[in-house]
Order: sequence, then C-alpha cells, then structure tokens
Amino acid sequence: MKYPKEYLDEIKTRLKVSTVVSKTVPLKKRGKEFVGLSPFKNEKTPSFTVNDEKEFYHCFATSEHGNIFDFVMKIQNLKFGEAVKHLARLAGMQPYMFSKQDEEREKKWREYQSIFSQYVDFYHEELLKNESHSVARDYLKKRSLTKEEVKKFKIGYIKKNPNFFDKLKDNYSVQTLVETGLFYLDEKKKTYVERFRGRLIFPINNISGQPIALGGRIIENLDYLAKYINSPETYFFKKGSNLYNLDLARKLYNKIDHIYLVEGYMDVVGLSKNGIENAVANLGTSLTDKQILTLNQFFDDIIICFDGDESGYKAALRAAENSIRELKPEKQISFLFLPNKEDPDSYVNKNGKANFIDFTKQTKLSIHQFIFSHYKKQTENNPSSLAIFEKKLRNIANTIKDDFIKKYVLEYFLEKIAELTPHSNQNRKKFFVKRTKSLEKTKKHFNESETLSGVELKEFSLLYLVMNNLNLLQANIHLIENIKLFTEINKKIFDLIISKLKFGEKFSIDDLKLDNQLLEKINKFAPIKHILKNQADDDQKIIELLEDISRDLINYDLEFRIQELESKFSVDLSETTFNELKELKKKQNLN
Repeated sequence: MKYPKEYLDEIKTRLKVSTVVSKTVPLKKRGKEFVGLSPFKNEKTPSFTVNDEKEFYHCFATSEHGNIFDFVMKIQNLKFGEAVKHLARLAGMQPYMFSKQDEEREKKWREYQSIFSQYVDFYHEELLKNESHSVARDYLKKRSLTKEEVKKFKIGYIKKNPNFFDKLKDNYSVQTLVETGLFYLDEKKKTYVERFRGRLIFPINNISGQPIALGGRIIENLDYLAKYINSPETYFFKKGSNLYNLDLARKLYNKIDHIYLVEGYMDVVGLSKNGIENAVANLGTSLTDKQILTLNQFFDDIIICFDGDESGYKAALRAAENSIRELKPEKQISFLFLPNKEDPDSYVNKNGKANFIDFTKQTKLSIHQFIFSHYKKQTENNPSSLAIFEKKLRNIANTIKDDFIKKYVLEYFLEKIAELTPHSNQNRKKFFVKRTKSLEKTKKHFNESETLSGVELKEFSLLYLVMNNLNLLQANIHLIENIKLFTEINKKIFDLIISKLKFGEKFSIDDLKLDNQLLEKINKFAPIKHILKNQADDDQKIIELLEDISRDLINYDLEFRIQELESKFSVDLSETTFNELKELKKKQNLN
C-alpha cells in the first residue's frame, strides 16, 4: 500500500537532507550547500553535495542523486517502506498504520524476530558458559576459532536433546513456532523436535542485523547426517535473497571495493579471524541474480572463491554461467581457485592474510576468462568440436543483459577463438593480409595490444568499418561526417577519408597512400573484424554497428568533459559548473 503524500511531506518538512546525510557522511558548509566525500565510492577529493533548499543530494563520482528516502534506501539497503519507518522515527512521528492485513503481517514479523532473537541468544550463551558443552568448544579450538569469533558471529551450540520448544510454547502458538523453521513435528513420536539439535549454529541475519534463519554444522563424523543444514524457507526468509554476513560486510563498502563470496559459514569466520572481513557466503543453493545484484550495490568486484575440489569447481562454473548475465560496465565478477583440498578457511589459517591477498592478485580470473578456459579444455581440434565450442560461448554471451558488456565479451570470445584457428580468419581485402604468427610474433601482438587504450581500439573499429565499406558510406556520408576521434593519427586518416568521400568520386584505400604499418595495425587490433566476419555483405547490420561505435565515441567525449567539470566543481563549487554537469549527465544517460 502507498503512503499518503501528506505523511511523506511531513517527514521531509521535519528533516533536512543534511541532517539525515550527516549521520553517515561528515559534511562541511560551503555557500548554500554542504560537501563531503562520496559514501558510494572511495575518493580523496569531495564530490558529494547536499542542498537542503532543493531537498536533494548529488554524487558527481557515481551520479547517485535523490532525496532523503533514496539516501536511506541506498545506504542501508532498505525497501521504501522500511526507509519511511526509519525516517518517521527520526522525525519523532508515529508510524503510519495500514490495513488489518498489514497489521497482521507486522505482528507476525515481530513474533518471528522475537523467537529468533531469544533462540540465538540462549544457545550462544550456552556455548560460552555451559560446562557440559566442552566438546563443542574443543571443536572450535581445533578449527582455530577463539571466543572473539564466537561472540562476533554469535555462534551457538544446541545439545542433542534440547527442550527450548517447551520454554517458548507458553508465549507463542505452536503454529507460529513451527512457521519459524526452528522446529518440526516428529510424526512417529508425536513430539516437536528442534531441527538443529546436536549442531553448532550460525545465525543468518537480514541486512539490518536481525537473525532470520540459521545454518547448522555437526561436530562429529557421522555419515548418516548432512555436515551442514540450513533453515527451510519461511515467510520472512528466502535463501536466494540472502547472504551470510552481509549485514557486517556491507559496512566496509566505502573502504574496500571487492567482496569474497565463499561457500561456507566457517570460511567467512576463518577469513574474518585472519583480518579479511569482506566475505559473505551463499546459503547452500546456486548463486542467484538477486544475490549478485545485492552485492553489486556495495562492491565493484565480486570474487567467487569456492573450495579447491571437484565439487567446488562445478559450483564455480554454475555460478559463472548464472552470474555473467548481471555483468555491468562498472562492475566485475572474478574467480579464485585454491589448491586442491583447500578451502578459504584452511588456506588462510595455514598461510595468513598477506599470502591470501597476494594469491588473489596473482591468480584470480575474470568471469569471461574462466568460462573460455573451461570450455576450451573440453574442445578437440576438429571442426565439429570447435563449432560446438563457439556456439556455446555465443549463447553464454547472449545471456548478458547489458548490451555494451555483451558486445565486448562476445568480441573477447571470438578473438580468442580466432587465435585457435588463424588460417580461417584471412580477410578478403588485399590491404589486410593476415599471416600466421610465430611464437615471438604472438608475444609481440599481445604486448602491443596491452598498450592500446579503449578509445584507440574503438577508433580502429570505426576505421576498419569505413575502409571496408567505402561505397556504402559514400552514399550515407551523413552517418559519419560528424563523428569525433581523439587519437591524432587516427583523426588524420579519418578526415582524409571523409574529404575523399565528400568529393564524390570512387576511390580505393590504396589511392590514399597511407602508411602500410598503420593499416596493418588497424587490421590486427580492430575488435569489430570478428563481428563482421559473417556479416560483411549485410548493409543494415553495418549501419547498426556504425551507429553503436558512434554512440560509444560520443560517450567517451562526454565522460572526458564530465571529468573535467567535476574537477573544476570540486574547486569552485559554482552553480554554473553544477548546471553544466547536470546537462552533460542528462546527455550521457540519453545516449
């Protein structure tokens, strides 16, 4: 149900934006506005502004913009209704009451949360103080965990024959207790049993830090019991929407740009014990879109680090194929594979924090590198196998939602496939003669490509497209005559071609007497050549590709101008500069 506008306006009247924001971001008064360091990105120069008069905040580093409700939702990862309740309390207002159904749901949530809080607190204290639980404490010592980790993560232990159900049933209905997932009915004995009996328990908290589920681990080697079990899904807990330790790890987002996603609770606890607190665990299910999107709200690089065995590798592959769909230009998903029979907990305990971080830097693979490497290992050197290989990679690339990322991942896949089949990629245009590279030439090719910027590669694609379609573009000169290039030598070539096309006479690239080395460089590194391989005669497709490149180059220009203005604004804080920035941002979003 919607909150009445009058109620929301009353909150905004009572609370200034600067009052709400300053609880998270240190602000300094400058003229009519406040400035501070961005809460959404690490930075040294303030780019974050708050304007109480206009009732908004704006972050020039990330383009985040909004009112007090937007800010609270973003910073605390709350839904709109939760943000309204939080701000109403801050404003000293009574919570808005909805229908009977809303009241009933709220009542259920309070009961659910109360039961979990009592349950977690009781068994946490039992582990810390009950002398009869020495077996559980010895197990934790063997796993190198101290009382500090037990308290931080509120780990508990439930004996084999507990009776906490009897303590709770006087205050809550049996139905409510069963709905929490903590208990179930033993049909044979006709008694209610605690699901996690005989196990260490790890509270799974929501984003606000309230326990909503449990993970349980046996401490004895019993083959007939699962090593780990999780709470069943309930009205207030969905496995695919939650992550263990996210409530603590998310608070590091303005200090650290990456997060480790691991398989188990003990991995998170073990990493934390060794000083690596930016870790979360999924909850016994395949990685979901919701979990990736949640992590992307706080971190730029998700490093998936599963166990170094066959099952860990298979889980990583499933995670890669599921999560590549959510790749975004400003975000990364990487994979870290530990030595065989190691997990993050065991590895960091043996080798320490510094070694774990160095190992990450040296061996992590980006998601597209991992996927290519995996399927390449399964490919044989024959046409049928290679065809299946390429088809699989194209299908994976096509699942990516962001069009720009989709394009460049596909280009990466096709470029790597082309290296496996050099003789099948000879170009029909005579000035683009491709020779089979020797090992030394291959190394040189790689080293050269590493030195090229993204804008240079984009310009190479534009030049390649134009050079190979002179007749088409002479008839459609309006499509390219206003495109701006940034690299001096590429700009000279492009201007020369444009002037010839405008002259109206037929000509070939040979007539321009261009430097052969430069032509070879364009042919070698233009990423678009692989996309054109099977579409060289499709005029409509060529025009679409041309429009894509033109849009990308316009965005490069906009990004450059925006960076210049942001640097200027951080010094002068003028209204004129701010308005110019807003206009450029609008153009960037439209483009």
